Amino acid sequence: MKVLHIITGLATGGAERALYNLLQGGLSTKFDSHVISLTDAGTFGPKIKALGVPVTTLEMPAGRPTMAGLSRLRSVIKTLEPDLIQGWMYHGNLAATLARSMTSERAALVWNIRQSLYQLSNDKLLTRQVIRANRFFSKAPDALLYNSHLSRQQHEAFGFSSHKGQVIPNGIDLQRFSFSEHARQSIRSELTIPVAVLVVGHVARLHPMKDHGNFLQAAKIIALQHANVHFVLSGRDVCMQNVGLRQQIPDALQDRFHLLGERDDVADLMSAMDILCLCSAWGEGFPNVLGEAMAIGLPCVATDVGDSALIIGDSGVLVPCKDSIALAAGIESLLTQTQTQRHLLGKQAHQRIKDNFTLAAIVEQYEALYKVV
Repeated sequence: MKVLHIITGLATGGAERALYNLLQGGLSTKFDSHVISLTDAGTFGPKIKALGVPVTTLEMPAGRPTMAGLSRLRSVIKTLEPDLIQGWMYHGNLAATLARSMTSERAALVWNIRQSLYQLSNDKLLTRQVIRANRFFSKAPDALLYNSHLSRQQHEAFGFSSHKGQVIPNGIDLQRFSFSEHARQSIRSELTIPVAVLVVGHVARLHPMKDHGNFLQAAKIIALQHANVHFVLSGRDVCMQNVGLRQQIPDALQDRFHLLGERDDVADLMSAMDILCLCSAWGEGFPNVLGEAMAIGLPCVATDVGDSALIIGDSGVLVPCKDSIALAAGIESLLTQTQTQRHLLGKQAHQRIKDNFTLAAIVEQYEALYKVV
């Protein structure tokens, strides 16, 4: 079966990582797969190509179709003649619907919605229009996938077709995301973090949705109360060269804040942490970083966004969004536990991922879906 994935772009992000994980986890060998990025190859394009999966980039400006890009899309469709077209994210869904109309043999069409929908005002004007267009065409796909139950509920309440909706969560690669004592020592040595120090981590690109300001406010509260706590942050544009972020950290505390920018060794970074925080304010469906940290064996503090409550269960702490006092209290509740207590919570977290969200199990769900639509 020829399966064509059409995605908005391939820069570092949750949907892009989920697509790569699925291909790497088995879809690339079970199906004749091809990927189209509406924009460029980003960071994941080369990685997907390394799996042996062809990647075509349409080089269109973000959110704006061009005649050259649409002509390239038509050319790929006519050459490939896919049996199934899988859209990824709102723009990718619309492009996949257009691509299906270009096939001589009517291909199966699957949409994949990767975020929750709290209120349209959180998104840019153009994105709002694209979401409304998705709603209008939402009866077109043969299957409409969501990566979280909350996302499905919110979109259907907004008017998306409920007839063919279903939830397939993200899958976590337990081989990649497993604790490494060597990585823990190596990263702490790199960052000159003493062995006895506790590390609170945050991994996310810089975006209002991720609410770095909330985390930094909570971190300052903790830093003033606990001299033996450091903070490690990683993500695109999350670095000390970012004046807006640096100014939120008092000069006297800056030696305990490590802002590392975008890193490829996230699993190693997590091994160096003792607690991970997810403090997003909106938009999350199934937060990859939460599942990955739990797979490592980290107790987590997460804001109640997307399916965080379902994922974390009783293995961590859930707090309200946009509330730095509550977030600090959640972190404090884990810091004041003994190392043994945190270790037991981490084992529970790992087991939840192993029981419910392994990459192999999620690949099987996609494989089963592709064979019946």
